[in-house]
Amino acid sequence: MGRMFGGNKGIASSALPYRRKPPSWLKMKPEEINEHIKRLAKKGLTPSQIGVQLRDSHGIPQVRFVTGNKILRILRINGMAPELPEDLYYLIKKAVSIRKHLERNRSDKDAKFRLILIESRIHRLARYYKKTKKLPSVWKYVSQTASALVA
Repeated sequence: MGRMFGGNKGIASSALPYRRKPPSWLKMKPEEINEHIKRLAKKGLTPSQIGVQLRDSHGIPQVRFVTGNKILRILRINGMAPELPEDLYYLIKKAVSIRKHLERNRSDKDAKFRLILIESRIHRLARYYKKTKKLPSVWKYVSQTASALVA
């Protein structure tokens, strides 16, 4: 099946290991990993950046297999989760940058079209997050106030 936005039809993706137990060579305890996650969140890293940092610097392949909880769930338990979901935040950030580009380059028709696609994705994601109660039901994306959301 094709992608929603983009002309690609590839099915390539990485696969997680079948065993859901922590690897035998990993010597860190789940409590230590939780402390690392809290420390990195205080520095201002997003959940995906925390996962990359733990994988690359500390050799933790999958936090979920070791601790039993996902990174975002650990952050939510400790009250450190971001108020906007990460994917929605980055879509809004992209829309703000394209809008800023369009203010300088009014005749850029392709950017105008891409902005329409990105904003439709924002509305679709917002509808999903409202339905799953991850966003308040009164939350609304307004392009004029969007730069305040990502600043």
